[in-house]
Amino acid sequence: MQCWKSINIRRQYGYDRLFLISSFIVFLIFSFAYIGLSFVSESTRSSEYFIIFVASFLAVYPVHKLLHYIPLSRLKGRVKLKKSMHFGVIPMFMIKICEPIGKSRFIFALLLPFLVLSTVFLLGIYIFPEFAHYFILLFAYHCGMCVIDLIYVKELIRSPKKAWIEEIEDGYEILVSPRT
Repeated sequence: MQCWKSINIRRQYGYDRLFLISSFIVFLIFSFAYIGLSFVSESTRSSEYFIIFVASFLAVYPVHKLLHYIPLSRLKGRVKLKKSMHFGVIPMFMIKICEPIGKSRFIFALLLPFLVLSTVFLLGIYIFPEFAHYFILLFAYHCGMCVIDLIYVKELIRSPKKAWIEEIEDGYEILVSPRT
């Protein structure tokens, strides 16, 4: 295998720019979704269950990470999952790819949290309109969290179909078979 391209989103965009883009996405999605909801729904908003909202907000990141891991979990020796506790209560997960994996599986692993959690939050808006503001906040927060994943997907889409992805210290390498 030879390296076709190295991807380091943090070096390419910079931490500050990524944070700004992510924050801007959160603000835009919340603003437009909440205003749009105000035009469509006339149900009153309830501030009940705020503690459940806070717990859900704290759980979004660990659940996001676990959803990344699900498509990779069958690759026992090639992917490792480390768990640690943040502030003693919030579980944090770190996924380490030890050997190259297929491009399509990697893209699926990047997109799965976005697809699953966005669907859950959008269904929550529809099913529980009195708590729609909570679900809109969770949806916007999660979309901001997914910005880096979506940038990686954008970069990977352009790569050759039969490419393999290998994690390196500061990003990923796209590997291809040498031509014979």
